[in-house]
Amino acid sequence: MANLALLVEELLKKPTETEWLEFKLNNTNPETIGENVCAISNSATLHNHNYGYIIWGVDEDTHKILGTTFDWRKSRIGGEELESWLRHNLSENANFHFESTNIFEKNIVVLQIYKAINSTVKFKNIEYIRIGSYTKPLNKYPEIEKQIWNRINSAKFEDMYAKQDLTQNDIINAFDYISYFDLLNKPIPDNAEGIVFYLAEEKMVEKQDDGLFAITNLGALLFSKRIRDFDTVSRKSVRIIQYNGNDRTDTIREVTGQSGYASKFENMIEYILGLLPAKEEISGGLRKVEMLYPQIVLRELIANALIHQDLSITGAGPMIEIFNGRVEITNPGTPLIDTKRIIDVPPRSRNEKLSGFMHRVNICEERGSGWDKVEKFCEQNRLPAPVINIYEDSTRVILKGIQTFKDIPLVEKIWSCYMHACLKQVSGERMSNSSLRDRFGVPESNSAAISKLMKMTEDEGLIKKFDPYTAPRYMSYVPFWA
Repeated sequence: MANLALLVEELLKKPTETEWLEFKLNNTNPETIGENVCAISNSATLHNHNYGYIIWGVDEDTHKILGTTFDWRKSRIGGEELESWLRHNLSENANFHFESTNIFEKNIVVLQIYKAINSTVKFKNIEYIRIGSYTKPLNKYPEIEKQIWNRINSAKFEDMYAKQDLTQNDIINAFDYISYFDLLNKPIPDNAEGIVFYLAEEKMVEKQDDGLFAITNLGALLFSKRIRDFDTVSRKSVRIIQYNGNDRTDTIREVTGQSGYASKFENMIEYILGLLPAKEEISGGLRKVEMLYPQIVLRELIANALIHQDLSITGAGPMIEIFNGRVEITNPGTPLIDTKRIIDVPPRSRNEKLSGFMHRVNICEERGSGWDKVEKFCEQNRLPAPVINIYEDSTRVILKGIQTFKDIPLVEKIWSCYMHACLKQVSGERMSNSSLRDRFGVPESNSAAISKLMKMTEDEGLIKKFDPYTAPRYMSYVPFWA
């Protein structure tokens, strides 16, 4: 705990003890301390505080600093040190830290207690909670227990601290705040206090109990100047790898993002586009460069990888791999929805704040329209529908370049047929032989091959006839879920 005296000074301003704050003079009963650590940890979670505190040396009624004779380092229970005894009797998720300081030449001891994470904290297998300034068994308050579990289950990586004990100037030096205000089209305040105010409103910065500030994982992920300076997110930088050929044996170049996702997203897209093949056409004396992969498709797929990744998976981040004939985009975590419903079902995100901000600044499409546009532009450019591969703890989207109909593998033809039917359905239309021929750029003379593909897609259970009694030449199809 940095600036311990400042922390105590801020806490003394509280009019009374709270469910997450207790003052003591010399009460050193280990059983009481254990119960209170348990209760305050659970109460901090209930009241959305990252920490709770027990402070020795302060009168609980007047809040006057009187000093204490308590020294946790010398306290013994049956020959065992107090801190060790507490850890043995508290559940494994209990986390706390003792520290002492002198204020006005009075000895003060502060016990900082972390909020309960993953499950409620127990002391000797009993859960406790603070009711006002009293410590009670949690099982006597089932409604409060339910609320605590709701808080635990909704705890987000985005809200946790990436770096603590910072001044406003430290925040300014760590953040690419200019990009933040540019993306939101807001004027930049002329002082640090104003800048930090906006970042705090976005939950990228939080004011600590001691009056200093902390940067949350959300802030570090979106706008850090140097993401490597934040241990909690440094491994979540975007990696871009280009290979020579269609396998991973010959790497041309590899770079790792140095800044936050939002602040340098456009730079990253420009860099990737510069590595991808393009074709030149000259019309009317003017040279036109056309990308083989539509920029809007790449933007949406890369943004999806960023916002839908599972941030709880350590040691892994989004990765973009460029091969001669395809681009692979991988992110940690598996989808929260069935990928067969990726066009018609609104997306669910583990990272609501991250996702929400990226939508607000138009880095990715509005909710529910992203994959519609991906499929639409793939069809317009005669690209196969992107393939989604799901592994144990990651998801990979494969975007391939232009291929003739006969060169597209059968499984990818079936998937593209299904996605075409989905796009038609959400557009208020139905898939037909004619529309699918146009999707693949196949002439009418090859309509039999398209009919065969639709039959195979139907046999896979992905599409169904809209009206089974319609004449074959007028037959249309809809997705299985329509």
